[in-house]
Amino acid sequence: MSDPVLDQISEALDLFNAGRRAEARAAFTAIWAEIETEGDPFHHCVLSHYMANTQDDPETELLWNRRALAAADRIVNERPDTASLSVLSLYPSLHLNLADALFRAGDIPAASRHVFLARQASDGIADDAHGKLVRGAIEALAARLPVA
Repeated sequence: MSDPVLDQISEALDLFNAGRRAEARAAFTAIWAEIETEGDPFHHCVLSHYMANTQDDPETELLWNRRALAAADRIVNERPDTASLSVLSLYPSLHLNLADALFRAGDIPAASRHVFLARQASDGIADDAHGKLVRGAIEALAARLPVA
């Protein structure tokens, strides 16, 4: 069964993947306006995760990364019986993206914490190409962090 909101998000993501960042950001913004108040936390999570990547301003990127992680937490905390593996499998990427944005903002302690959380969460993702890509990105960021 098709999910109209996920279909819209996918179309906006196609714009982003085609290098049309501003158009993707505008499309994500329009979708957010529709779902922000009464939308499903899963839609909030997915949209915020992708919206963060379209941002030019680091603080706005951090805001969207935090929204994505908060939405995932809401799903897991409010609906633990229905929190699917698809939500849990987002955690490594959510923590990685937040860690990267925090690193670029100069908040090394917070970045280190989210790298740690990304590593922990990565135990739950498949050992396929995507899983290897995410784990590799986590370790690449970890290598850039100063050792405490």
